[in-house]
Amino acid sequence: MWTAEIVAGRPAWRHVASGVVFREVSGGTFRMGLSEAELAAVRVIERGGGVEDTLEPFFANAGDAQPVREVRVEPFLIARHPLTVAQVQYWLPEYEDDYADVESGTARLEDDLDDLLDALPFRLPSEAEWEYAARAGTTTLTFRGDGRPGEDQVLDDFGDEQRTAAAENAFGLAAMGSANEICADVWIPGFDGAPADARPRTGDGPRAVRGGAADVYPWQGCDEWLLLLAATRYEHAQFTAVRPVAPLPPRR
Repeated sequence: MWTAEIVAGRPAWRHVASGVVFREVSGGTFRMGLSEAELAAVRVIERGGGVEDTLEPFFANAGDAQPVREVRVEPFLIARHPLTVAQVQYWLPEYEDDYADVESGTARLEDDLDDLLDALPFRLPSEAEWEYAARAGTTTLTFRGDGRPGEDQVLDDFGDEQRTAAAENAFGLAAMGSANEICADVWIPGFDGAPADARPRTGDGPRAVRGGAADVYPWQGCDEWLLLLAATRYEHAQFTAVRPVAPLPPRR
């Protein structure tokens, strides 16, 4: 089912049947959520004139990603980038995408989402796994630091291997935050009572979504960069991207 490879100079696992490349993420603990230090960093950006609109809605909704808490994450595999149109078509041959111009672009699923999730031999990441992977050991707004992220951090087409490799974080993952990526957790505002072992929160209702800066590209000057932040989360509606996860392959 899996073959070990080196992709962009890093170890990777390729799902043989579909060709989807996964990275192995080591386990560990991290501080999950929007910290006071991160809020202060956004204020610095605001005071420096780096915003186009008022950020008061962002600050008013900060509680949706709080309280910050320590979470333990077990090792897992996660796709190097969101599934592309071509990759989705491996499982759903009749799939057509209304949002992507090329088959190497991120697939955004609406009516086909449940069909894909039923067909995939993988699962969705929990929010904790997603944020742990996005942060890649950092505690800043994005894995690149506390500066305002720009459109150069948006990646929506993976046909250019050099560009994809250049966009990777320390875990070898590209485009974390670019597309809105659905998680296994049901949407619950805030983290009160959330598990400390990276399990998804279950229940009825829409799922939680992470990222989405490329979904509003070209940017219209509405502070879309906030969607690139590692802690940004919101409720799923309409289309979404899928970045599957899987258990580690057996050691031989």
